[in-house]
Amino acid sequence: MQTPPEPRSDRSIRDLYEAHGAALLGFLIRLTHGDRHRAEDLLQETLIRAWRHPEGQTPTGEWSRAWLFTVARRLAIDHARAVQARPSELSDDRLTERPVPFDEIERLVDRHGVATALAALPERLRSVLVEIYFLDHSVAEAARNLGIPDGTVKSRTFYALRALHEQLVAREMLPTPAEPPP
Repeated sequence: MQTPPEPRSDRSIRDLYEAHGAALLGFLIRLTHGDRHRAEDLLQETLIRAWRHPEGQTPTGEWSRAWLFTVARRLAIDHARAVQARPSELSDDRLTERPVPFDEIERLVDRHGVATALAALPERLRSVLVEIYFLDHSVAEAARNLGIPDGTVKSRTFYALRALHEQLVAREMLPTPAEPPP
């Protein structure tokens, strides 16, 4: 009968990794929804737990794959629960990515600016935008309500959106478009 290797030896942990590392990593990647870095951390923790608990070995010195997968699964569950229990942390360099809280005043100012820009458009363009975007009518419904052909609604919508964009840029509500390359 073969003597099991010393559970704390470097060779033992290396053998454990070589025998089960790839399978455990694949399993942990699935449990972490594709987060390879998190899966690698959990794999490392699984191997450390195995190194500290020789009862995961069979009497012949081989590591019980079922025991290893159970440890890995429990670690992944513990990590997922810990993430849910803590609010996410943002470093200073990512503060610009943080969502801005809803600002009612800003919304009202934007709404007023758009209404003013819309009012500055000629009636034939404004009425098409109101029909299509504010009243949510189809092209056919807008054409019937305005008494013009469908194709005219389409072309006026194109020109109205372009004119509205220019009005919003002039009011500094939109950035000035970049110059086209020569």
